[in-house]
Amino acid sequence: MSIDIRNQTWVGKNLSVHNSMDETLIGRSGIVLDESKSTITIFENGKKTILGKSAIKFAIDGSDTIIDGSLMRQRSEDRIIRTHKEA
Repeated sequence: MSIDIRNQTWVGKNLSVHNSMDETLIGRSGIVLDESKSTITIFENGKKTILGKSAIKFAIDGSDTIIDGSLMRQRSEDRIIRTHKEA
């Protein structure tokens, strides 16, 4: 039984943006430093970058699971105890 990456903590893991309505965000990646209800802060190219969850679809640590950030708009401590179902 594998644990769904959506139910794990993302801090310290690598995030890569796969899709966004803002084309400048596609392909960006970095180490997750912090997560709030509506944002994810990553360390990218020597600086902190804040990404809005609702604006991105991303993968964690090269996972095959693409996460729709707009569906993950809750605090990390609330998110890790939830069970997410595939659409």
